[in-house]
Amino acid sequence: MRPTRHPALLLSSKPPLPTPTSSSRLLPSHDTTTTGVLPNGFTYVILPNSSPAQRFEAHLQVFTGSANELHHQQGIAHLTEHVAYMGSQKRERLFGTGSQTNAYTDFHHTVFYASCPVDIPGGGGYSNSVFSGGSSGKDGMMPLALDALREVMDAKVETGRLEKERQAVLSEMTMVNTIEYRVECQILSTLHRENRLAKRFPIGKESLIRTWTTDDVKEFHRTHYRPDNVLLYIVGDVDVEKTKRVIEDKFGSMEGGKYEKDIGVGEKRDKAITMAKEVKDTVKSSQSWHFPPVVHQWGESSTDSPLPPPTPNDLQLQDDYDMDDKTLNTLPDHPTPSGSSIRPHIFRHELLRSFSLHLFAKRTVKPIVTVDDFKQSLARRIVLAALQIRLNVNARGDDTPFTFVEFNQLDSPREGCAVCSLDLMAESHRWREAVVMSVGEIRRLGKFGLTEGEMMRYAGALLSDSQQVAAQGDRISHSDQLSYLMETVACGHALMSPSQSYIMTEEALAEMTLSDVNAAATELCEHVLSLGDKEGVTIDGPVIAVACGTKDEGMEGDVPCNEKNLIEAILEAGNLEVEPEEDIVVPRTLVEEDELKGFMADQNPTWEGGRFTDGTPATSPDQITTPLTLRRLSNGIRVGITSTDTESQRGHLRIVAPGGRVAEERLGFKSGSMAVGSRTMQEGGAFAKWTREQVELFCVDHLIMVEINCSEEFLTMDFVFPTTEVGNVGFGKDVQVGITGTEAVMQIVREILSGFQWEEDALGRAKQHFYSSYDSLYKSLEGLSTEKVMLEMTGGDKRFTSVDHDDIDAVGISDARQAVMSQLIPGEIEMSVVGDFDVKYCLDMILKYVGTIPEGTNLEYLESAPKFKEFVALMDKDGDRVEVAMPPAYSVPEVKGLGGSISITLEDPDPRAVAYVSGEGPNKWGYLRDGRNIADLIVEKEGNKQTKFDLQRRRHPLFAHVGLMLIGEIVNRRLFSNVREKKQLTYDANFRFTGFDNIAGGYWLCTVTASKEKADLAAEACVETLVSLGRGGIGSDNLESARRVVGNRHEGEMRSTRYVAEMMSGLQLEGVGKKGPLGLTDFQAMASAITVEDLRLIVGEIGFTEDRFVKAVGKTVKPEGYMEPDDGDQIVRAAPGAGSRGGPLM
Repeated sequence: MRPTRHPALLLSSKPPLPTPTSSSRLLPSHDTTTTGVLPNGFTYVILPNSSPAQRFEAHLQVFTGSANELHHQQGIAHLTEHVAYMGSQKRERLFGTGSQTNAYTDFHHTVFYASCPVDIPGGGGYSNSVFSGGSSGKDGMMPLALDALREVMDAKVETGRLEKERQAVLSEMTMVNTIEYRVECQILSTLHRENRLAKRFPIGKESLIRTWTTDDVKEFHRTHYRPDNVLLYIVGDVDVEKTKRVIEDKFGSMEGGKYEKDIGVGEKRDKAITMAKEVKDTVKSSQSWHFPPVVHQWGESSTDSPLPPPTPNDLQLQDDYDMDDKTLNTLPDHPTPSGSSIRPHIFRHELLRSFSLHLFAKRTVKPIVTVDDFKQSLARRIVLAALQIRLNVNARGDDTPFTFVEFNQLDSPREGCAVCSLDLMAESHRWREAVVMSVGEIRRLGKFGLTEGEMMRYAGALLSDSQQVAAQGDRISHSDQLSYLMETVACGHALMSPSQSYIMTEEALAEMTLSDVNAAATELCEHVLSLGDKEGVTIDGPVIAVACGTKDEGMEGDVPCNEKNLIEAILEAGNLEVEPEEDIVVPRTLVEEDELKGFMADQNPTWEGGRFTDGTPATSPDQITTPLTLRRLSNGIRVGITSTDTESQRGHLRIVAPGGRVAEERLGFKSGSMAVGSRTMQEGGAFAKWTREQVELFCVDHLIMVEINCSEEFLTMDFVFPTTEVGNVGFGKDVQVGITGTEAVMQIVREILSGFQWEEDALGRAKQHFYSSYDSLYKSLEGLSTEKVMLEMTGGDKRFTSVDHDDIDAVGISDARQAVMSQLIPGEIEMSVVGDFDVKYCLDMILKYVGTIPEGTNLEYLESAPKFKEFVALMDKDGDRVEVAMPPAYSVPEVKGLGGSISITLEDPDPRAVAYVSGEGPNKWGYLRDGRNIADLIVEKEGNKQTKFDLQRRRHPLFAHVGLMLIGEIVNRRLFSNVREKKQLTYDANFRFTGFDNIAGGYWLCTVTASKEKADLAAEACVETLVSLGRGGIGSDNLESARRVVGNRHEGEMRSTRYVAEMMSGLQLEGVGKKGPLGLTDFQAMASAITVEDLRLIVGEIGFTEDRFVKAVGKTVKPEGYMEPDDGDQIVRAAPGAGSRGGPLM
């Protein structure tokens, strides 16, 4: 019944295979993947994967989405997803098992998924009776998960469920309608103007959503939710044969023709196939007859597929229809002197405060099935990496017009094409300069290609990355494997295992020449080259340019960004005189061997034992222990190390310096200086004798990523690095091995702490970042409302809110340097290192590079702080060290306005609302603002009523920490049940604690999005939910469900080196009370031990009573003089962020 074969057959190691795009040999196929098709057409793919162990994911992909909707159905694919998913009673059986379920809809797909444990959890009240069809529990959770997915295919579409989901979708329309989504609406509508995607976004039309009956939803569901129109993916720690048996049991009985007569499926299929013949083959027509053909104007020169002539059926919706959004792209394509064309679009809005350009060319998806295909794809990746680094270097140069710039090309199965994109942001008055510089850089690359050094650098990085993935093997997470599998099937690529991919990468790169890479550069950049009058390059479709900016054209200076000026700027860049790039000399090492010997001789570093605040005994300075090795260097730096192979050949290093923004006031620094200073360090990067460009390329060569941030309580530095030899030159026998990533990152750490160069241009970029962030915050309803709530809660304390323009202006380079460097004193910082390395080797690297930093480094910045004497006097009073004293534990300000409410408004023509309920709470470890700990208070108040086991549990340092996490999960589940399901007031509500480590006290915040009419009711519903919790409304079922969710989340995150490094941070910091090694070793045991009574007591200490709440409702108001556009209907479209392709829309 299909025009072509099913996509799952693309994975088979036997014929039929994908059609090769060249004459070279075929790529190898993954040897553990199993595919099958049941007699009713139901197709499945199974990929065994062992990480995380004892879990699996099942994703049911229905080949239908918003592009399938008829004129009167706009939005029905998304609503059908809601009804089918939320109406599944069998899905509810997964609750409390540690499973997660969800669903999403895009242009062409609707996907339902379940992530579950392999075995049925013990003690959860589950018996064999929960298995449908008489199945027993011998197959674990798999039958339960597939029962839930099968029920999606048999959705009942009851009136009560339809009404609930109708309200949820209408609420979701409000939630997603941020300015970022409106920008993406403009971008995607312009990008796909020639096809139906521009008029078929998943969220649909409000006027239609309000009218559909159960029969309307049933008709859409019965048409598309058929066994021959779905693909089931299962990835995880599963037995293939058992899984196949369960699939056959659950889906084999489905009847594809059950509803055909009632809704005329046969006639619809025949018409769909007839319509498909009106255009040439498309990506989606090969997967399902349900896909209306979607055609594209290709922005490349190698296709022989011009846009087909209009057809009687108007498949691409090029005619005008009564509900079309008239505010979208209407400008005609502009022919250029070179024979190409530009499709311009200008979008202006009150909420935009800066300029952005989004330049696109659409390309065909090139299936990667042969060695030559693979080699060409690697060449493209090398080119993309080289161009991005060039743009980054320009963006961080002196007086750069950019604040952000990114170039990429990604396959987008969701859109049925590949999209080459340039996304940039700039100050409004420098928009033209930014356009010319960025587009001109693309022209330079397309015209002259890469240098030999660039090719070797990025080819080596590709090989190292592939080697890391291969070493990971089946320890790659189920979710990552599944994403790769689904994209591979959708694009028609050959599916290779990580080890196969590494072998083929090594082979392809060994044969690759600079000519191969530069041919790929010309191909990637041909849309920009086509703009040049003398290049002789033409492409079939237009270059698409979407510019977005403020409504105040005066902010753009003498040359406003209008259609004429935008086209002129792009053409100027397309004809710009450019010169070839010159190679930069990149150091193989930042610290020479002779220098290192000198450091060792001068400092003679040694190890000392570790000391803790959670009751853990001090550790030995000369023993390696498991799971953690915790010590101190003789210069005072606290060091924690753990080895793990969960991320093969990779590591994460985190440096934490207590203080953060709360130290600004304590030490007398200018408000915002710590935040601006940390960003200045991020924007800079010159060390000692090395320039910023050299250091940046050193990090590229050694695959090191650096992120520096300042929170209220900490200055943090995160480093991601490989643990093997990197920075290699050459391939195969000719390779010259570089230093390890572990050694390279220690060199970076040393230079940051002791040799960092502060640059005025870096400060300028940091300030621009904060200006932009602040302006965007105050033009976002959610951002503005959150800011106003925090201002109310803290009494206007600037340390807990965003840095405003006046404070940004006041920070000079010396202010930024002193604030940050005063925190980077060896005796006050902690380093946590997690990765796939030999602990002894890592300790040796730390001793040599970090241990040789002099003890008094940066002390002069602290001693010259305006309030240093007062600070020392306070520390001396507390009996701590005076010479390099660590700031004492700070406290949050006393909460103001308890029991009150505030109203917030933001000018925006679209109606939106958000509600908050907030209050005072403990920090992450249970400490209240007055320094008392919740656990200690409970022990004291409960007195003799407690058993020995109660005392043992409540005195454990993790008691409050884990208890608060469980409470947060219970509150979120309760909000969903009450505010969304019962009262139908919102699509989503969320509760969270602020989670400070080094500050006594904290806050909790409940957020709910709703329509303007229901926002106040939603806030009251949140209050009702919290008050009921405070009255003892926690049951054993609540705890059991939360326990599994929290435990599974922790277990899954422990596979991430970053998460482990974050958990280790603070283990040896005196200001983080109750946090120590037990925080990692006893987490699951504490989650299992906590009782319902424990949680009720913790809730009682927090005080969820209405007189302790601050309520806030933020609403949009129409700008003065605003005129409604005549677009016929309220429409909201959800879309991914700029530069992101292929993710879910709704």
